[in-house]
Amino acid sequence: MEHDHPYNQPGRRGNAFRIGIALNVLFIILEVIYGVLSNSMALISDAGHNFSDVIALSFSWIAVRLSQRKPTLKFTFGFRKSTILAAILNTILLLAAIGVILWEIIRRIDAPENINSVNVIIVAAVGIVVNGITALLFSKGKKHDLNIRSAFLHFVADALVSLGVVIAGFIMLLTGVTWIDSAVSFIIIAVILYSSYRLLIDSVSLALDAVPGNIDIEKVREYLASIPGVSGIHDLHIWALSTSDAALTVHLETSGQTDINFISMIQKDLHDKFNIGHSTVQVEFGGQSELCNDCN
Repeated sequence: MEHDHPYNQPGRRGNAFRIGIALNVLFIILEVIYGVLSNSMALISDAGHNFSDVIALSFSWIAVRLSQRKPTLKFTFGFRKSTILAAILNTILLLAAIGVILWEIIRRIDAPENINSVNVIIVAAVGIVVNGITALLFSKGKKHDLNIRSAFLHFVADALVSLGVVIAGFIMLLTGVTWIDSAVSFIIIAVILYSSYRLLIDSVSLALDAVPGNIDIEKVREYLASIPGVSGIHDLHIWALSTSDAALTVHLETSGQTDINFISMIQKDLHDKFNIGHSTVQVEFGGQSELCNDCN
């Protein structure tokens, strides 16, 4: 029941991740070098932000690779859920990095340093190009994959952050007011904190088998209830197998016998309408639900 959109082929997705990671690693090195040479915490903070992008891209790429591995006798669902645990670790590391950057910003407020505004403008302008190109790499697949869509939107936002650094560089160049650099650094840190907070909340929720954010369980219930012949629903559970794959189990009570295609039709609809790729449907006919002691 999988639909093979050309972009979703592993080779094409892998190329997008490889190019995106390589571009951002090179840009991080450039930002750190010129951030130190220019005494700009805005550039160094943005380098930390872009480092988080590389980690996020790496985990997304790992998720794609792991999703291709077959389950084992011990890990019957495969290894896809390890990406959720990795995302939690990623958030913890990001918060630690933010603490270091914040300490350096506060230190520089008490002892301001001269900032090379021209370097800040040039490097941040390069950032707009790098983030723009990376966003374009994922633009074709954003309608077919939630991870790809997330990466696309993330890099569009990063391009806007780089634009903010360019504007700050011009303000410093024209006015000589260097505290603008620290102000932009605080804004960048706020963006990272918000992203990290959302990532941590989403990751912990998925680790606790919460319903994935892109799936409306009430709409799933409404769909199941609308199926001809279904008279009742219970034990409906939806959870994440990874950061991009979801599973479902449900018991359906029917008012009559169903044919051999009944379950297959439901599984196909769950995949096509709700992006639930792994579903287990148990059909109960003739009052079997009365035996259930834990009905929803």
